[in-house]
Amino acid sequence: MSDPWDGRGGQATRSRTTRAPGTRAQAPSTERPTHGRASARAASRRGGGGGGRASRRAKRAGRGGRLLKVVGLCLAVLVLGTAGVGWWFYQHLNGNINSVSLDGKGGTEKADAFGRTPINILVMGSDGRTSAADCKLGGGCSRTGVQSGYGNADVEMVVHISADRSNATVMSIPRDTMTNIPACKDTENNTSTSGYYGQVNSALQYGPACQVATVHQLTGIPIDHFVKLDFSGVVKMADAVGGVSVCVNGNVYDTYSHLKLSKGTHTLKGEAALQFVRSRHGFGDGSDLGRTVSQHIFLSAMIRKFKSAGTLTDPTAVYDLANAATKALTVDDGLGSISKLVSLADDVNKVPAKRMTFTTMQTAPDSSDSNRVVVGAGAKSLFSTIANDQSLTTGSGKKSTAPSATAKATASASPVSRSEIGVTVENGTDITGRASAVATALTDAGFGSGSTTANAPSQATSTTLTYGPDQNAEAQEVADALNLPGSALKKASTAGLTLVIGSDWSNGTTYPDTATTAKTATANAHASTADDSKTCAKVSQYRTVSLNGVAMTPAQAYAAAGNKPDSDE
Repeated sequence: MSDPWDGRGGQATRSRTTRAPGTRAQAPSTERPTHGRASARAASRRGGGGGGRASRRAKRAGRGGRLLKVVGLCLAVLVLGTAGVGWWFYQHLNGNINSVSLDGKGGTEKADAFGRTPINILVMGSDGRTSAADCKLGGGCSRTGVQSGYGNADVEMVVHISADRSNATVMSIPRDTMTNIPACKDTENNTSTSGYYGQVNSALQYGPACQVATVHQLTGIPIDHFVKLDFSGVVKMADAVGGVSVCVNGNVYDTYSHLKLSKGTHTLKGEAALQFVRSRHGFGDGSDLGRTVSQHIFLSAMIRKFKSAGTLTDPTAVYDLANAATKALTVDDGLGSISKLVSLADDVNKVPAKRMTFTTMQTAPDSSDSNRVVVGAGAKSLFSTIANDQSLTTGSGKKSTAPSATAKATASASPVSRSEIGVTVENGTDITGRASAVATALTDAGFGSGSTTANAPSQATSTTLTYGPDQNAEAQEVADALNLPGSALKKASTAGLTLVIGSDWSNGTTYPDTATTAKTATANAHASTADDSKTCAKVSQYRTVSLNGVAMTPAQAYAAAGNKPDSDE
């Protein structure tokens, strides 16, 4: 049975020629060389007939020397063999990776005042049935057979890793969101669109770069990278980590994704893992919104599994994971090698699980179609927080705004008194008196009386403090006084300090702290952190599924399907 929501949305599917996967090369031979005894006996005879201790010592020394040579030769062969296998392994994994150019469609992340750059990645889950394995897992190929093209991006998550690597945010965008798709052309299969209004997930049909451009246009968040996964990819990844532990708060049977689980905790592998992340009728209100929350639960559990002792220290597990990951992914050119993916994994690993926040973009019902949604109230604040590299973590731990070692050295080399620092404060909001209030606060804090106020040339969404060459120390002093994050500091080519107050700072004389920012940005966004191992997916209480033509709740379907085994059996 296939899930009705997996049908094509938006424009027609376009064809695409996929790159053949890398082939497995043969590893170099590491056979141990053999040595006969005849030459040893001959050498002993050539050594003369003086039997005594000297002769015995000479024989022992001879055997010891030969043993060292044999051991040395074996070690040399072992090292060379291991290096050969390592090189084969590296080349094999590189050959697995399929990469596509983004052509700059998603914008560019900007470095903060200390030269550190955040990472923004669009993670996409495709519903394409482009292989026999995906047809079997996803269904729906009985009439069409193996399909071509990219399919739709039924899972979309913007993954943000902060410039200082202290925190991360994962924001889901529901597939049912209606938005403007920009003009796109897929250079690989030469398909194009002049743009249209449709479901956000349909942009993938014109290539990953089009999907990235669509999300960038929708959110304003610069996106330099993407990772695309298909049905079989989810199965491979779940199996590679030995299964993922999830919890459901009641009996559930989603007759569309085929997920069937009893109340409690389960370790899901293979197809069961795919059923869980695909299930939209089993959780929440039966829409895509409920599915994003259960996906966050699954990913949080997978992250904890990655970070758990043993997973990344077991060579077999690492190989299986690397092999599965590289076969399962399509990425942009910027991530298209093992070294780059390893670097990305290292950046992710630096972020503690308690500082990884999962959210879902706030939505509102589409007035013209009750089955669709549009960007809702609060979403712009969430977008702005991510784009400005601000943490959404509301738990313990402070986001570091400390400068890099180079910046610290520069600052300490030229200390400046606050009384010598003048700041031009500009009001970039529609609230009267903001510039004056902040300028007065700076003066009261000891900054120079030469500070001035003005209206900004245009409205500003984000607050920024620009500073000229060799004014790092002055800028940091102002930032410390106003509680500005490092992401707000921008280096300019001309001298002077200019503070533009944006709509993200609507009141008060110090910039909102992390907790306040997080509370505003995550309102109605179903926020959670990756260290939360106690939250269970909430089974839908509505009649969202159908069994034998009868509409019922997932719990009722579970009871009625007693002869069907559970997904984890």
